[in-house]
Amino acid sequence: MTKRVALAFSGGLDTTVCVPVLEEEYGYDEVIGVTVDVGQPAEEFEEARETAEALDLEHHVVEAKEEFVDLCFDAVRANADYQGYPLGTALARPVIAKAILRVAQEEGCDGIAHGCTGKGNDQLRFEAVWRASDLEVIAPVREMGMTRDWEIEYAAERNLPVQAGNEGTWSIDTNLWSRSIEGGDLEEPDYVPGEEIYNWTTAPSGETEEIEIEFENGYPVALNGEAKDPIELTEELNELAGSYGVGRTDMMEDRMLGLKVRENYEHPAATTLLNAHEGLEALVLTKEERDFKRQVDDEWSQKGYEGLVDGPLVAALEGFIEETQTKVTGSVTIRFEGGQARVVGRDSDYAVYSADAASFNTETVGKITQEDATGVAKYHGYQDRIAAQAKKAAEAKKQVSTDGGDEE
Repeated sequence: MTKRVALAFSGGLDTTVCVPVLEEEYGYDEVIGVTVDVGQPAEEFEEARETAEALDLEHHVVEAKEEFVDLCFDAVRANADYQGYPLGTALARPVIAKAILRVAQEEGCDGIAHGCTGKGNDQLRFEAVWRASDLEVIAPVREMGMTRDWEIEYAAERNLPVQAGNEGTWSIDTNLWSRSIEGGDLEEPDYVPGEEIYNWTTAPSGETEEIEIEFENGYPVALNGEAKDPIELTEELNELAGSYGVGRTDMMEDRMLGLKVRENYEHPAATTLLNAHEGLEALVLTKEERDFKRQVDDEWSQKGYEGLVDGPLVAALEGFIEETQTKVTGSVTIRFEGGQARVVGRDSDYAVYSADAASFNTETVGKITQEDATGVAKYHGYQDRIAAQAKKAAEAKKQVSTDGGDEE
């Protein structure tokens, strides 16, 4: 009986080496390469196709941009970030994993494999999806302790179609929502990178521009009055916001396995949409809703980072998020300035705001007079004052007792 395995395939060094390794070391008769489109550059698909042809590898390309951007827009409604940057790679991994699993099952595979090391997050995100199936899950790089030098030597010995393992100065992962840059000199926390690491963003200039983004039920739906589908809106904002230097992050990131790593990201559209969404929520949600939703958003973000977006907790969190987003409908004006996407205006029929009530030029708040606040002001901080008085009295009593003991 023919044993088949589906491999998450990019055409890079790691996954190219995994093809013969799966055959020679794991006993698989056939390896199927699967590349999933979540918005990578066209040249990456060409590299995967050419490498697959050179390896005589059955190769599947799966379109998943719509599924991915839908998840990204769910992340906007959850104001999702991890340690201050918008989730991108983390959200893409479960989408990619599910697409590969579908191919593996359709093609009658016995196993499913990835080329991740044992140090990163992606191994966990892929396998969280795959281990729900009955397929054998294989991680050759991790399980065999492969190093980059070993892979280069192995590829050279077998004349594999890789360029001596030299995939560029940086390790780059790109999708529709974000671009990550790591490795090389960037592994040093004190290394100051130049403009050459950036591709989506240009250095901020003194120029500014204002745009308007419309939301319906928390989802971005239009740009400057023109309706856009999610992919189109994201691509246009990546280009527009990126031209003003919006969406750069340079950080020390804490991975799930406890390692602290230097990461650089570009995410112009994500930054813009998240800022706009939070600006609109501030207008339409009550303080209690905003305070509680911040906790919900934090939990959603953590699960998103872990790649566990299909778990029961996320489903429960999204029940609350869905209820709040029925009011997050309106428009937000964003100003691109100095590498920032700042909210400078917002409007909604659901605004929990009254200009007349808040104005310094009106005497009353509806039927409430300003004098009515006197009683509130008297009670405000009352317990703090009582506590301070009690402490003062107790310390005075203690001092008297101490002084009396000295006299004896």
